[in-house]
Amino acid sequence: MKGYIHSTESFGTVDGPGIRFVVFFQGCPIRCKYCHNPDTWEFKKGREVSAEEIIKEYDSYKEFLKSGGITATGGEPLAQPEFLAELFSIAKHNNIHTCLDTSGAVYNSENHDKIDKVLKYTDLVMLDIKHIENAEHKKLTGTGNENILEFAMHLKDLNIPVWIRHVVVPQITDSPDYLFKLGEFISQLKNLKALDVLPYHDMAKAKYENLGIEYPLGDIPPLSKEDAVKARDIIMSGIKSGLKNSY
Repeated sequence: MKGYIHSTESFGTVDGPGIRFVVFFQGCPIRCKYCHNPDTWEFKKGREVSAEEIIKEYDSYKEFLKSGGITATGGEPLAQPEFLAELFSIAKHNNIHTCLDTSGAVYNSENHDKIDKVLKYTDLVMLDIKHIENAEHKKLTGTGNENILEFAMHLKDLNIPVWIRHVVVPQITDSPDYLFKLGEFISQLKNLKALDVLPYHDMAKAKYENLGIEYPLGDIPPLSKEDAVKARDIIMSGIKSGLKNSY
């Protein structure tokens, strides 16, 4: 079986625990306005490879990756579930730690079984929750968040370790009400291992210009690290409130 990838990175340090071999999958069904990889959107483009070829490439760097493993990101890796399941299956057979970086947006009743075959070989999921409010999520990404939140609860039921990632965008996701509500939702995830609150940046503007695509967020300014810390504090207060109310 072969799949389509955009590229690989041999020494990823922000894509899961340790130093990672990162595989950027080609193709994504959603259009986040702050996406910094618009060149991964189109399906069935990029480099066509087999799972064995990726493992062979990983092996050439494995001496430097002992504390890490393989991370599948994108694009959206779960949009190619059969290929991803084969890649992770081979990785686990070779005692390689597997991490899935996903929005969860493709999760639904139709592909539930295919995605579960991926999760069978997944050690860690890094789940991006773009916006906690469904209507605002549609404005930000072009799709609702029902599948994403359902996927988060499915990961909880399977007890698969999860890192939640949330990008704080000025004027869009930085409302204290939104952040607190996000925390309350996260409080249900007993499998939560980490929370990454990331400040929005506009460093992808040049890439959009090179691709001839209008940058969707215009002149919205980057979020400062200090404001990201404040946002994380609000999310944490929502988590604490949710935990308190669950008892």
